[in-house]
Amino acid sequence: GSVKDVYGRAWAEPAVSTVSIAGPYNPRGVGETLSRERIFVCKPASQKEELACARQILSKQVRLAYRRPVNDDDLKPLLGLFEEGRKKGSFDSGISKSLEGLLMSSEFLFRIETDPEGVNPGENYKLDDLSLASRLSFLLWSSIPDDELLTIAEQGKLRDPAVLEQQVRRMLHDKRSESLVNNFAEQWLLLRNLPQAQKSEDAFPDFDEELRTAFYKEVSLFVGSIFHDDLSILDLFRADYSFLNERLARHYGINDVYGNRFRKVSLAKNQQGLLARAGILSITSYPNRNSTVLRGKWVLENILASPPPPPPVNIPPLEDVKGAPGEVLTLRQRMEIHPANPVCAVCHNQMDPIGFGLENYNAIGQWRTEDEGKPINAAGRLPNGIAFEGPAQLQEALLSEPDIFVSAFTQKLMTYALGRTLEHYDMPEVRKVVRHATPEDYRFSSIVLGIVNSIPFQMRRSGS
Repeated sequence: GSVKDVYGRAWAEPAVSTVSIAGPYNPRGVGETLSRERIFVCKPASQKEELACARQILSKQVRLAYRRPVNDDDLKPLLGLFEEGRKKGSFDSGISKSLEGLLMSSEFLFRIETDPEGVNPGENYKLDDLSLASRLSFLLWSSIPDDELLTIAEQGKLRDPAVLEQQVRRMLHDKRSESLVNNFAEQWLLLRNLPQAQKSEDAFPDFDEELRTAFYKEVSLFVGSIFHDDLSILDLFRADYSFLNERLARHYGINDVYGNRFRKVSLAKNQQGLLARAGILSITSYPNRNSTVLRGKWVLENILASPPPPPPVNIPPLEDVKGAPGEVLTLRQRMEIHPANPVCAVCHNQMDPIGFGLENYNAIGQWRTEDEGKPINAAGRLPNGIAFEGPAQLQEALLSEPDIFVSAFTQKLMTYALGRTLEHYDMPEVRKVVRHATPEDYRFSSIVLGIVNSIPFQMRRSGS
């Protein structure tokens, strides 16, 4: 294939035709790595010691993988796999074969919460310490409990409030908590839609995969800074910085940022806050233009936890709306005509006034002051009646009644923590989390601790 430069000249498209790997030269057996050190906790001096050593290795790995103490019934099939692998090769081959079996075990692949004996169907009961440890580790790390958490759970100490808080704070400070940022942010902010977001080459010729990747990275780093530094979640809207590299800074019109490395950069007022991030603005736009409706709907659903009703069938397309003969309407003018139909107005009267506040951003998050040659009108209002003009005031309006956003955020994080939709009977616990977080200015850790200590997180219903 070929590509054309700005002068129209054709050049061969860059491609990798071959890959060659040389070495290692003069190998002297299996190298020592951190992974091997963690697995091979013993090394048999003779063949007679191999089975005992294999049992010791597997006991440690099975305990971590199954997230509970190990018994002979757990080890028996894996030791059988070890012997099978050992007959065909070395001691290492036997261990490898047994670990393959461990990784295919249903107890490793699935979180199985079995009801204790004596519990009637539909009855609520407290999770035991081991189940609570698994819930906690999968919430904060998206992975299995480590040795410290598992040991505390085996000792029956995890339910001690002081111990539980200490473990939550330790795990939040661990590097593995990055998975909470990435996985939760993908689900909450719909960042998982960004890789599929397409933009018109004619309308946005500068948009490419490098920029798309930078959009994603920026939002992850920005949200991560709030979570990892244990700041107030309100700083998602009032922070005066973001994380940019040269390409993304140029996209925002910011000078003096060089290189591919992302770094913390102070921003002008109209560029601050979560709603000004290009990644969010891109997924709430169409390929060729921004969308008042998608952006308003996104704020209602993800920031206010108040989704509009589903749209009716046979909605007339926006492009069919016409103004006076020869007049080119702005997006706002078309949107103001469109919901004149009472059926449309039910939803649009909720979504559009919010989306209008983000009209200054195009479909890839760049600032603009005109639409179709006319000055942009970015005035709008929230469902609670608070008026604003422009994105900065919109985010200030969201902060004017912080409990609304904090409640919405708590609902989203609790849904993520429980792996299920919240029901009406969960809402008293949500309100309790918000109340307890208020004195700490809604620090991220206070929200997490509130959820971890909540009844839905610490209890389960039999048969559910």
